[in-house]
Amino acid sequence: MTAAILTDLTKCVGCQACVWACKELNGLPRGDDARALSATTLTVVERHGNVNVRRQCMHCLDPACASVCPVGALHKTPEGPVAYDESKCIGCRYCMVGCPFSIPKYEWDRRVPRVQKCVMCYAELVSRGRQPACTQVCPAGATVFGQREALLTEARHRVASEPQRYIGHIYGEHEAGGTAVLYLSAVPFDQLGFPTTVRKDPYPRLTWNVLSNLPQVVSVAGVGLIGIWWIVRRRQELAATRPPEGER
Repeated sequence: MTAAILTDLTKCVGCQACVWACKELNGLPRGDDARALSATTLTVVERHGNVNVRRQCMHCLDPACASVCPVGALHKTPEGPVAYDESKCIGCRYCMVGCPFSIPKYEWDRRVPRVQKCVMCYAELVSRGRQPACTQVCPAGATVFGQREALLTEARHRVASEPQRYIGHIYGEHEAGGTAVLYLSAVPFDQLGFPTTVRKDPYPRLTWNVLSNLPQVVSVAGVGLIGIWWIVRRRQELAATRPPEGER
């Protein structure tokens, strides 16, 4: 069972109630323009043509950010959200490089910066059996909270029952191995700023495939270095035993 969010972009009215509810719960300033994800705006409603596009952490089922974090500051919770423990963060920013959706942001203006991203209100609400602040306040039912399988069933039903309203793609069903944040849309996602070249396999698996080959690479390189060392040493030995030019 994985807690998830389904956002239906055909229903979003762009009121930004989700944005302000997020800021209030997380104690983030309301003075910025909140037009893009940042260290102080963890969810945002972007405008692409006539479409309102709510963006937030995708909460991957197998998150790359957690797999590359060397200190375990980011971790996948049993309930589904990818949580963050800032007391462990060392500021290496590997998570920012590893995320295929470019979600984590850095507090560049702070003396002791932290990484910031949506954690789906895990500590305050979801871990206590409640839904995130953003889905609580959506007046149009555009973004809803539930279990991932149930939301996928609902999304497939909407696409099948109203094919004229939706494109046949549930974003997040397969991207990066599947995510806990899902989207429905009437417009192709590549026209709405979503990365559409994301791999279907979980990114940690890709990392493992590379790392698992490292011993072979190291072994081959080691043999090569030993060979070079032997050749150099042999040449030095021959040079040392060679008689001077005038004695030949």
